[in-house]
Amino acid sequence: MILFLLLVSYFWTKTFLKDRFAKNMDRHEGLEWDQVQARLEENPEKLWSLNEMERTGGEPDVVGQDQKTGEYIFYDCSAESPKGRRSICYDREALESRKKHKPENSAMDMAADMGIELLTEEQYRALQKLGTFDQKTSSWVQTPADIRERGGALFCDYRYGHVFLYHNGAESYYAARGFRGSLRV
Repeated sequence: MILFLLLVSYFWTKTFLKDRFAKNMDRHEGLEWDQVQARLEENPEKLWSLNEMERTGGEPDVVGQDQKTGEYIFYDCSAESPKGRRSICYDREALESRKKHKPENSAMDMAADMGIELLTEEQYRALQKLGTFDQKTSSWVQTPADIRERGGALFCDYRYGHVFLYHNGAESYYAARGFRGSLRV
């Protein structure tokens, strides 16, 4: 079964991801697909995470390369917050604190299950320099511990030509709020 999943992920990578890479060269100027593919083939376990990003509507794409480690950096690049990751609260603690009308999951749990990380505020702002994202939705971002300890969590969106950073109770959830992830390969 694992071999089958890896083969499916590999096929997916060679088609959808390669096509997205070619159609959006402005997101990764100076990078070549053959090198990205070689790195993916060296790290086949990352294919599953990329497949999960795609399956939940994230449309992952390469957005850069770490010059120190050589790792390629993938972000969710869907126009709106990934549809398969909306209507969720921030983390497990927030989920367990709800007495009624609990969401099905939390952003932090989903990200961990997928093998990815939520974008930071800095990463979210960098993503917005590559295109226009979250004009109708919002996305949870990694929240500093001192804010989380007080019950809050952070999210971002893009309105009026600007990135906005907001706060909300970590237990809140909305149909238009999900999360964007990052993966290093």
